[in-house]
Amino acid sequence: MDWLERAASLRQWSRDGVRAPHKPLLLLYALGRFQADAEGELRYSVVEADLKQLLAEYGPARGTTPAYPFHHLANDGVWEVRTDRGPGSPGTAVTELRAGGATGRLTPDLRAALRREPSLLDRMARVLLDLHFPPSLHPDLCEAVGLELEPAQTHALTGPERRRRDRRMRELVLTAYEYRCAFCGYDGMIGTAPVALEAAHVRWWAYDGPDDVDNGLCLCSLHHKLFDKGVLGIGDGHRVLVSQHFVGRSTAARDHVTALAGRPLIGPQPGIRRIADTHRTWHTSQVFRGSPRPSAA
Repeated sequence: MDWLERAASLRQWSRDGVRAPHKPLLLLYALGRFQADAEGELRYSVVEADLKQLLAEYGPARGTTPAYPFHHLANDGVWEVRTDRGPGSPGTAVTELRAGGATGRLTPDLRAALRREPSLLDRMARVLLDLHFPPSLHPDLCEAVGLELEPAQTHALTGPERRRRDRRMRELVLTAYEYRCAFCGYDGMIGTAPVALEAAHVRWWAYDGPDDVDNGLCLCSLHHKLFDKGVLGIGDGHRVLVSQHFVGRSTAARDHVTALAGRPLIGPQPGIRRIADTHRTWHTSQVFRGSPRPSAA
């Protein structure tokens, strides 16, 4: 049984790059709970709030219910559901899952494999993280699901064949934006080395975003995280979008976030392609949350 292949091949609804990370989020959550209690079951009525919060923070902007992955993940051979009446899920109706005392857990074969080979849990989790989320969100997501992963090793990342990243992208993007954050202009250096400047994918690499300059932004660490969380986006005219859902009452929050609304992007330098509209609109529809604030000017 190739459990890494199973993790990489979860059946998900997908069309035109639409994000549907519901099953990966549930499986990551289940791996985190297995790490804490290998014998425990996940009663739907108890974990529903946790799963709903995960979907709200790391799922698509459109609303959904945790009942869907709780029921449908059983079709992928890694998860089982039973109720007070016996094995099998009653469906995706929240009332039936609650009333029937529905519980879910990893399948017996997978639990046995994880006990025999403890490193398998790390490798499965990394496959799920790499295939569905940008690296900037991995630490926060692991903390949210209670996963403690070992430091990444080359051998731990082997498994199902995946696209290889272009290691030149970071340098190409930072050069294109002249080592300045495209949102705020931050350009910190120690000697000749940039500090807290990162190359962000607009369309996530996990969702077929290419390692091209017209899919990259040079962003400071703060704005990279906020961009990947959907607080910030890129609107028409390559101006900064700030979500109306963002709340920050401090002067720092106003200066570093809400004041960006409507500002034009800084860069890239002349002669270099700007963000492609297809990548920009993907981020707006799949990552950016809610409606943009009016211009701060």
